[in-house]
Amino acid sequence: MSFEKSLIDYLQQIPDPRHPNGRRHPLWLVLLLIIMGLMSGYYGYRGLGTFVERHRRVLRQMFLIRGATVPSYSTIRRVLMEIDYQALCDVFNAWASQIDKEVSRQWVALDGKSLRNTVSDSARAEQNFVSMVSAFSHNRGLVLGVQVMENKHESEIVVVENLLSLLDLQNVVFTVDALHCQKKQSPPLLTVAMTT
Repeated sequence: MSFEKSLIDYLQQIPDPRHPNGRRHPLWLVLLLIIMGLMSGYYGYRGLGTFVERHRRVLRQMFLIRGATVPSYSTIRRVLMEIDYQALCDVFNAWASQIDKEVSRQWVALDGKSLRNTVSDSARAEQNFVSMVSAFSHNRGLVLGVQVMENKHESEIVVVENLLSLLDLQNVVFTVDALHCQKKQSPPLLTVAMTT
């Protein structure tokens, strides 16, 4: 599988929300280390900080990080709290669009997961938070695309339909939550396998 542009090239397109003073590490590097940590099974701010610290020597050599420091737990936390998740989704989908979409006769799972660090109005019954809806190819072990949604303002049904349109996959069996099996809302010609 070859890519015209690397994931780093795309991550460099995301605007950095941090104040220019005190930025020790570029945003693309912090985001890449977060992705690497998550893929290695490290979760949460402290877990990702542990991943970076544990592998700091190799990471400094691999990414030519200047100085003795690597992004800390607090830097990771600040980036995850301030990042524009829509911009992150857009660059991920642009990068993932380079993947050969020939996934005929395969299973693709669609599901949304809430991002805990985005919760607002936590003391109220009607909290708002950002969720990421992703399409994962079981056979290839790849995320084919993602969409971001706000809990209060969007329906996961509509977001999944938009993601399916974006991916434009043919001859694929999709697995989705029962929520998406509403007759009125189901996209045409969509084969759905319910999951619990």
